[in-house]
Amino acid sequence: MPDTLTLQQIAPVTHDTHRLVFDRPEGFEFTPGQATHMALDRDGWRDKDRPFTMTSQPDEPMLEFVIKSYPSHNGVTQQIGMMEKGDKVIAQDPVGAISDRGPGVFIAGGAGITPFIPILRKRAKAENLEGCELIFANKTEDDIILRDEWNDMAGLNVHYLVSDDKDSNLHHGMVDKDYLQTTISDFDQWFYLCGPGKMVNSVRESLKSLGARADRIVTEEGW
Repeated sequence: MPDTLTLQQIAPVTHDTHRLVFDRPEGFEFTPGQATHMALDRDGWRDKDRPFTMTSQPDEPMLEFVIKSYPSHNGVTQQIGMMEKGDKVIAQDPVGAISDRGPGVFIAGGAGITPFIPILRKRAKAENLEGCELIFANKTEDDIILRDEWNDMAGLNVHYLVSDDKDSNLHHGMVDKDYLQTTISDFDQWFYLCGPGKMVNSVRESLKSLGARADRIVTEEGW
């Protein structure tokens, strides 16, 4: 049964990413890492839903989302970035295959970080980040979502990569097989993977070729 959510707050996170806070309907239950298919509640947009991950915790009274806008697409994410307090969206029941199975390596590309935000926040609050690593790939340093928060998480080993920012001091390149082999010492653990489809498929195959078990690679399928 769809719910109508009303926007309470919106604020920038990066140059093209926003934090949005909505009221939370009674009975809207989810686990960290899950998403909802959401559409703008306005003419011409109600049938254009997209999946967005709840970045708040299941026990919090409001619903938070961190959403990257793509102005060149002239689509839903562009419109969401221009929303104002009081605007409404239509949200479906939460769904998703990504959940916390245990400590491991979280590999994200761009906005693919969003399912890992609530998972890692929950672990950080419980001081339970031992054995967790984050590999976060972006085009430029300015694209890194919540960089300060990741840096401040005690116990989280963070690796940043940029592909298009040649002036950056961060590792320049892609999350390819060579990078994974150099960065990861143990492939008998959980791997969490989210990002653009081409990246997800490539990294999944690289992980398996390096010895990771297919049933220990957690990804979102079908989106």
